[in-house]
Amino acid sequence: MSEEKDWYLVNHPEEIDSPALLIYSERVKRNIEMAKQMVGEVSRLRPHVKTHKNSEVTKLQLEAGITKFKCATIAEAEMLAICKAPDVLLAYQPSGPKLDRFIALILKYPDTKFSCIVDNEATAHVISVEVQSHQLQINVYIDLNVGMNRTGIKPGTKAQELYLACNLMPGIKPIGLHAYDGHIHDSDLQERTTKSNKLYESVKQLQQDIVKQGITEPVIIAGGSPTFPFYAEKKDVECSPGTFIYWDAGYLEAFQEQKFLPAAVLLSRIISLPTETRICLDLGHKSVGAENALNKRVRFLNADGLVPVSQSEEHLIVEAPQYHGYKPGDVFYLLPFHVCPTVALYERVAIIVNGDFAGEWINTARDRKITM
Repeated sequence: MSEEKDWYLVNHPEEIDSPALLIYSERVKRNIEMAKQMVGEVSRLRPHVKTHKNSEVTKLQLEAGITKFKCATIAEAEMLAICKAPDVLLAYQPSGPKLDRFIALILKYPDTKFSCIVDNEATAHVISVEVQSHQLQINVYIDLNVGMNRTGIKPGTKAQELYLACNLMPGIKPIGLHAYDGHIHDSDLQERTTKSNKLYESVKQLQQDIVKQGITEPVIIAGGSPTFPFYAEKKDVECSPGTFIYWDAGYLEAFQEQKFLPAAVLLSRIISLPTETRICLDLGHKSVGAENALNKRVRFLNADGLVPVSQSEEHLIVEAPQYHGYKPGDVFYLLPFHVCPTVALYERVAIIVNGDFAGEWINTARDRKITM
């Protein structure tokens, strides 16, 4: 697919209310194929669904031969099960009501093989007791802290001891190691590679230490989109990129060696011209991920020289050159800098095919709960 200059333009934008999130389905398919080419063997792909959160993209991945998935919420896990995904890893340690919901999910969708992560013996024990009470056995992965410093246990002796302890607990079966390296996002590929290699070596050493105890070699699940090129070359690693499916302005600028295409675009309109050089758009905090600084939230595709100066819940104010010529109702197309939290703000997305509005996809797993 060519990177034509005006690929994002919609033939009849008046058909779409704003603000809106547009998804270009042909580009989504192209990104899936690119991920398959990079990894070589499709069985090594375990994409994270946190970015898209909808059944339609999941079905496109299933049609492409992808059978393994990763998710972060019970709703995402249920969305995958509704799509009949064969293998689903909940990359979140379930406890309290979330554990109850996870078990209910396993019972409701027996055709999907669910697993989860654990990072301590106490939680593993609780999971063991609870799943036994329902006559179940589930696979678990040891969640490794490889630098994110939010959850997980550092690779080493204690991680090995946890793996061995889980191996003795009825109801659960440790089968792998989970290493998410979201802290590695250097723009320079060599820097990313050097850091990833150090991380990989520590996980690989843990894997081999476990094998020396007479236990089946654990599966390694590692990486996100920034380090996907590194792990794609490791034949013994399952890769779990997520953002690749839609890409965004942040990754487009930072990781130019990856040839994924932006497939999600914001459509916004001018609603007011408060001064000669100030333009007010209908694109507030509720319409685009706003965790970054104001200058790193959107990138204009069909306008130059517009500088964001403030943003509130429903409005984005930009400074324009004098004598700019814009008028109320004019349409702007913008790339979100961070697409994942942006998607979470939209109940539905508008699908664009060959420039035409072709319907909507519902972001089913945007909600915290589907049926349970």
